[in-house]
Amino acid sequence: MATIKRDDVFSIAAFDPSKFSETFRDFAEQGAKQSKDAFAKMKTAAEDAGKTVQSSMQTAQAGSVELGLKAIDALRINAESSLSHMEALLGVKSVAEFFELQTSFFRKQAEVTAEQAKSMQETSAKVAETLAKPAKAAAEKAMATFKAA
Repeated sequence: MATIKRDDVFSIAAFDPSKFSETFRDFAEQGAKQSKDAFAKMKTAAEDAGKTVQSSMQTAQAGSVELGLKAIDALRINAESSLSHMEALLGVKSVAEFFELQTSFFRKQAEVTAEQAKSMQETSAKVAETLAKPAKAAAEKAMATFKAA
């Protein structure tokens, strides 16, 4: 009977197929487990993103309604003020009184317009901040989840 040299690199007897298949099976099982874990994380992140988008859309809708109501209120106030001014102008008895009414009206309208613009700007900033919070929190959560992996 022939003796097999164990130090021969090309010796087929040194290759144990059972160890290779066990190693390959372990490798495949680990890969499948990692794929399942990654899929579960992606699914959770996608569901969270969907909830965030839905919440953001509801917040945007509420914010646009609030801004619309402010704009309507500003238009109402301006229209009432203009009508009152027109009525006052109908009772003018002199040119001096006319200029006095006009000057007073323009001054008051400038103040009201500045206040309305400030109110709209504050409301817009509040809506934008409220809208950005959930998206920022969701993005930070998603990044933390993937960094931990």
